This record gives sequence, C-alpha cells and structure tokens, in this order.
Amino acid sequence: MKTLLKMREVQLALCTIALIILVGTRAPVFVTGSSLANLLTDSTLLIMLALTQMLVIVTRGVDLSVASSLALAGMMSALLASRFPDLPLPLVMLAAVAIGLLLGLINGYLIGYLDLAPIVVTLGTMSVYRGLVFVLSGGAWVSSHQMPADFIAFPLARLFGVTHLVWIAGLTVLAAWYVARHSRFGRDLYAIGNEPGSARYVGIPIASRLMWTYGLSGAMAGLCGYLWVARYAVAYTEIAYGFEFTVIAACVIGGISIAGGSGSVAGAVLGGLFLAVIGNALPVVKVSPFWQSALTGVVILTAVLINARGGRPIGRQILPLHLNKPNATGSAA
Repeated sequence: MKTLLKMREVQLALCTIALIILVGTRAPVFVTGSSLANLLTDSTLLIMLALTQMLVIVTRGVDLSVASSLALAGMMSALLASRFPDLPLPLVMLAAVAIGLLLGLINGYLIGYLDLAPIVVTLGTMSVYRGLVFVLSGGAWVSSHQMPADFIAFPLARLFGVTHLVWIAGLTVLAAWYVARHSRFGRDLYAIGNEPGSARYVGIPIASRLMWTYGLSGAMAGLCGYLWVARYAVAYTEIAYGFEFTVIAACVIGGISIAGGSGSVAGAVLGGLFLAVIGNALPVVKVSPFWQSALTGVVILTAVLINARGGRPIGRQILPLHLNKPNATGSAA
C-alpha cells in the first residue's frame, strides 16, 4: 500500500480528487453531475495532445509547433467545409488529420534525418505554421453560419449519453497505452530517450522513429484542430494561441521527464485532467485571471522540482570512503 501511494500517478490522482472536493466545498455547483461532465469534455483535447507530446518528450524532444499545427489544420478544415458544404464529414476530418500528419512529418524529417535540435526546429515551424493560418484565411474568421450543421454538431453529439469528444479521447488513451507499453515502436522510443548511442548500436532506426513520432504528434494536432473549431463553432487566426505550453505543462505535471526516457500514459492523462480542473475551478471560486496564470505556473514549477528530485541519480560507492592508513612497514593496518 505504501509503495502504491508513492507512485507519481496515484499522488496526482489523489491531488486532483482533493482539489475537486475542496472547490466543491466553496462552490457546490462545481461537483454536480453536469459540471463534472463538462469538465471531462473540456479536458479531452488537452489530454489527446498531451499523449502524443508524451511520446515526443520520451525521445528527449519537444514539439512546440503542436498548437500552430492545430490552428492550421482547424482553419483549413473550416475553410474546406464552408466552401464545399456537401463534402462528407469523415472526409473533412480525414483531411484535417492528413494536414497535421504532413506538418508533423516535416518536423520529424528535419529532426530525425537532418539531426537538427527539436526545440529549434519546432520553434521555427511554430511561427511558419501560425503564419500560414493568416495567409490562407486572409486574416478573416470562419463563423458558425458559414459551416455545415453536421460539421459543428459532431464533437458534442452524444453516443450512449457520452459526447463524441470523450469517446474519441478514450480511444486515443487506449491507442497510446498500446503503443507505449505493447508495441516495438513504443519500446524503441523509450530506448532512444534513455540512451541514443546504445539504441543506434542495437539497430533501432532512430531517424525513422523520430520522424513518425513527430508525425503522430502532428496527426493528433490535426484531429484536434477540427474538433476545436467544430466545438467552438469558429475558426480564427489565433486558435489555441500559446496552447502548446499548456500541453507540455500537462506532461511535466504528469511526471514525464523532460530529460527523456521516462513517462507514462496515465501520467499524461492525469496531468491534462489536473490542469483542466484548475482551469475550470479557479473561475468558479472567482479567482482573477492574472492569479490563474500565476497559480498554474507555480504548479508547473513544483512539478519540475519534484521530477528533478525524483530523477536524480544516486551515486554508487566504488571505493571505501575511509582508507586504512598504512603502517610503518607500508602495509595496511
């Protein structure tokens, strides 16, 4: 039982539950069934993006372009649906995923095959992709009355009483769990993050693995781009502006090591859920938006400190700390 309580994921889950209860004592409306259902729905996009970001971070990388990829895919899917309203919705969604996949593969090729630094590459493509949103839209919005009804209705439509967003997020969690725990691809990513030199020595195709890892991150951003635009029924140039930092924060809070090689699907899910609880709870208790940002930053810094302390290697003693002094004849006493 003590070992279980020491697990990072269990501690984070308990903190999340405690936070929900604490806010519920101040504002009982927060813990009603409808409020908790909305909270779960609100957390879905963050959780989905955190899952693929986790795979990237495990390889000692980072994808700063994820929110810009989301914005570009979301804008293009909205433009496509508004100009071709008779186009089947599955094709629009597939187009959004394909756009995101292409953007991610560009990142992955530059990082994997050209051996460029992930933070530099994705920082550059973040600006490029965000700029393309302006270019393609001409700076204009695509509003709800320009989009087909089924395009807007899909994310919040219900199946067995649960929104499509939650179903999609649930399937994403299962897929990420299988990739991370039960596939050769996932095992290779952890090997790359733990020791790239050894991974190369045993024949892991590092360049290919990195390219497709960033491709997965881009594809997820593309899917979330459609879901974001459809859910909020508007596409504009600053969609999800700065959201990439929230995604990375969810991973860090969930215990995914920024040094690579360590992290779990449960941690990414709980990190996203924890941030969603904070984001929904603070306005309910009438906390200023300025304090919301500050408190979120404090949580992130605390998580980084915990990760650093937990991941600090323990040195091994190779020689005795105190050597016996030699006696007069030169032999040890």
